[in-house]
Amino acid sequence: EVYLFERLDSPNREPMKHLKAICFLRPTKENVELLVQELRRPKYSVYFIYFSNVISKSDVKALAEADEQEVVAEVQEFYGDYIAVNPHVFSLNLLGCCRGRSWDPAQLTRTTQGLTALLLSLKKCPMIRYQLSSEPAKRLAECVKQVITKEYELFDFRRTEVPPLLLILDRSDDAITPLLNQWTYQAMVHELLGINNNRIDLSRVPGISKDLREVVLSAENDEFYANNMYLNFAEIGTNIKNLMEDFQRRKPKEQQKLESIADMKAFVENYPQFKKMSGTVSKHVTVVGELSRLVAERNLLEVSEVEQELACQNDHSSALQSVRRLLQSPRVSELDAARLVMLYALRYERHGSSGLPALLEELRGRGGTDRYRKLVSAVVEYGGKRVRGSDLFSPKDAVAITKQFLKGLKGIENVYTQHQPLLQETLDQLIKGKLKDSQYPYLGPNTLRDRPQDIIVFLIGGATYEEALAVFNLNRSNPGVRIVLGGTTIHNTRR
Repeated sequence: EVYLFERLDSPNREPMKHLKAICFLRPTKENVELLVQELRRPKYSVYFIYFSNVISKSDVKALAEADEQEVVAEVQEFYGDYIAVNPHVFSLNLLGCCRGRSWDPAQLTRTTQGLTALLLSLKKCPMIRYQLSSEPAKRLAECVKQVITKEYELFDFRRTEVPPLLLILDRSDDAITPLLNQWTYQAMVHELLGINNNRIDLSRVPGISKDLREVVLSAENDEFYANNMYLNFAEIGTNIKNLMEDFQRRKPKEQQKLESIADMKAFVENYPQFKKMSGTVSKHVTVVGELSRLVAERNLLEVSEVEQELACQNDHSSALQSVRRLLQSPRVSELDAARLVMLYALRYERHGSSGLPALLEELRGRGGTDRYRKLVSAVVEYGGKRVRGSDLFSPKDAVAITKQFLKGLKGIENVYTQHQPLLQETLDQLIKGKLKDSQYPYLGPNTLRDRPQDIIVFLIGGATYEEALAVFNLNRSNPGVRIVLGGTTIHNTRR
């Protein structure tokens, strides 16, 4: 039960002929080459080789030829060529997958591999729909289809009554969502601190202790996180307080006398649980403490209110005034100032009396550089009106307009979370069978007659935790429908 972890490419590994080796690798050219070198001079007694995706016959042949000492016990494909982030969310950890409006060829190959591995691990052979306004979406749909056709034996799963559906979308259709501040726990942590493969870097926190410089947040083995990741920041404060109080109650009394053997036994039995709980408490108290510090320091409540106004309402002069006011405030960081100008530029791009030139001047005055100005025009070029296939801002039909009007009358329960990502509406339409074929065509002649039940949505250019929350809620409120969300990466504003 003791494991030694090594990288295949680390030099000077010492031979340990008494150990068996389990290799888990992506089937890349480099990895196959490294394995060939390894098998020519094996350091361990036997090798069990697992590839995270489909491997070509010629590569298997190369390995077989290198295995002169017959140390390979088995070679298997174990599809896991992606990162499972939440039970319903996955990422490929790819940053910058396109050059301009078209795929970087290496990234297209990698994305196709990640997506087909996902389908194989979920045992789904789907029908494919894609966003018509996006060339990359069409390319990816075709590449996935090619793999399914070529590896048809692998994709020969038991047919379900309603075939699963893969929907491929493009981030540029909604560039607003990744630019907004977040107020639910997981999304907020990623926005303000950054989550990288479930790890958070807290080394910049003032006075942080050594063992908390990097912490792991994973719903699999952290009950508090699992129960709170989708809750609002205000609720988390209360829950942290309860967690602390519960912890105080369970604390072993310092002066507790361990007199009998039974006392010692009880202490030793309870200690691991206590230790684990103390780790959880100190971790979340630190994380939530740092979030509150940043919210106060960067004046994020006020900033977020204006962001939401830009994203959800249509009142140009009031929005322009609010953005101007915040740009002049010394408490607003340069990143947040730039974010507001980006949102304004996306929202009022073609407005007759646009105040954008003045806002850009103001930005320049703050930072003394043109860096953020360039970023603002890049964001508009990436996700502006010319590019979008969807109508991001105005509600499509009478019902939606009425809803918005009523929402305005009632006053929104929470001004900080009124925004809903475009994805929510797209999926809502899809579940109801109302998503237009003219905007999201099927690849190939067949179409789905029934409402879909298994849906895999993939966002080229990255998903966000706000969208993960929307999918979580859709899964909860639509029994019988299972949605999985993936993206080339998971964004926050900095990314």
